[in-house]
Order: sequence, then structure tokens, then C-alpha cells
Amino acid sequence: MKVTDFTVEEVPRRFIDPFIRKNHYSHSTNGIQQKECFGLYREGNFGLPVMIGAAMYAIPSMPNTAKRYNPDDPSRCVELRRLCCVDDTPTNTESYFISKTFKWLKQNTNYQVVVSFADQHYGHSGVIYKATNFEYLGTTGKSRILMVDGKEYHSRSLSQPVKPYSIEIRRRWEAKDPNVFFVDREPKHKYVYYLDKRLRRKYGTNKTKVAE
Repeated sequence: MKVTDFTVEEVPRRFIDPFIRKNHYSHSTNGIQQKECFGLYREGNFGLPVMIGAAMYAIPSMPNTAKRYNPDDPSRCVELRRLCCVDDTPTNTESYFISKTFKWLKQNTNYQVVVSFADQHYGHSGVIYKATNFEYLGTTGKSRILMVDGKEYHSRSLSQPVKPYSIEIRRRWEAKDPNVFFVDREPKHKYVYYLDKRLRRKYGTNKTKVAE
């Protein structure tokens, strides 16, 4: 089967959450404020669609990310927070998937900029992003993540009192639960893609660093 045989659909978050928790290396979607979600499908038995990939675009995880990469209008910047496919998909499946979601975003939203990060801790350098013509912007600083029962949470999870899961995490942290602790992580690789060609000309390539 070729990648062009696959279809990409914009779907509700509940359609892809279980798939991401099973197939993404983080096994989590906790704390993600999603904007757009997509499923990648192949034709299964009796012509029924079978999900083989998922992508989730969301409000950027770091507060200053949107201002940094789209200073003209931060509200039109999104982050590709989750992307995963099953292991037996053909070469270039992920880049095909991303390109199709970009096309949908251009046609159906007013987003101008997409950012994403490749996590060195899991051996990722951003090969897929390079294949999809993202621009490489170097690395972030080192960071800390919160581990809860073996799952990763953003460090800000301790300071979000309005969210039930955050309240419970903070309660366990203050009670010195040994299964709630911080770990240091190496810098991540930063990538940006300009859906709007005008911004690409303005901030693209090395010009992007001016906006930082």
C-alpha cells in the first residue's frame, strides 16, 4: 500500500486520544489545549477505515512561543504537540500526513505559523520535520518535567489550580508521594513552519531569530 492510498480527516479529540496514548512515546495527552486534531486512515476489512496515525495541534506549550515566532499575531500560532503512526506504515508516511494537515489548516483556519519540538531524550532529531520543510532554529534550554506514576507532565501542572488532575498532582506532591518527582531533560530541537508565505519572507530562515 502506498501513502497516497491513505486518507486524512479532521476529527474530534476523543477519536485520537486513545490512539496517541497507545502509540506516542509519551503515552499521554495530559494538559494539551488542542485546537485541531487529525486521523490518518487506511482501508480495512469490508472497506471500513482503520486509524493508523494521529496528529494534534494545540496552543503552544510555552507561554512565549507564539509571541516569539509570530509577533505580529500570536493567536495565529499553533504547536504540533503530538504526531504518531503505527510502526508498519510505509516510508514517508509521517511527512505525507503532516503535509495534508497543513493543507487543511491553510484552507480552513487563519493560522499562520506552526512550531514543533524534537525531544533528544527519546533520540529524536527532527528528521520528519526536515522532510516536511520545517525550518530548524537550534535548541531550547534544558528543562524539567514532572513524572507522575511513570507518566510525563509539564512542570506547570503543579500551578494550575483550576484543573482537577493538577489539583490531585499537587496534593500528592505536597504529601511527598515518591511517585511524583521532577527529572531534568536535555534541550529539544526547535522547528517552525510558516503557513503564510508573507511571514516566511519576513521571519523565515535566519530572519526568525530576529523575532526572538
